[in-house]
Amino acid sequence: MQPTLIRRQLGGLVPPKVATPSLLSSGTGAGLGPLVNFYSKLPKGPAPTSAGGIKARFFNGKNASAAPLLFGILAIFSLGYTIDYQMHLKHHKNHAH
Repeated sequence: MQPTLIRRQLGGLVPPKVATPSLLSSGTGAGLGPLVNFYSKLPKGPAPTSAGGIKARFFNGKNASAAPLLFGILAIFSLGYTIDYQMHLKHHKNHAH
């Protein structure tokens, strides 16, 4: 692997302006202050979990609503009606009933 590829892959872990090679290789550790300050502001502990998916989002809780279900039924009906109407127009194209 080339160093530029590794640097590009790891670039999201450490901000480039905070951890420069001169700060990290100075040997005293005093230059690590901005890096420590940056990481001390990040949230600690495990990330909050949001389980349940679509059912939890739309049908459970204080914002529960049947709107997505009704929208899905209406969308399927509209699509079917449009297809049926277009097929009926093709039937009338060359001859009437």
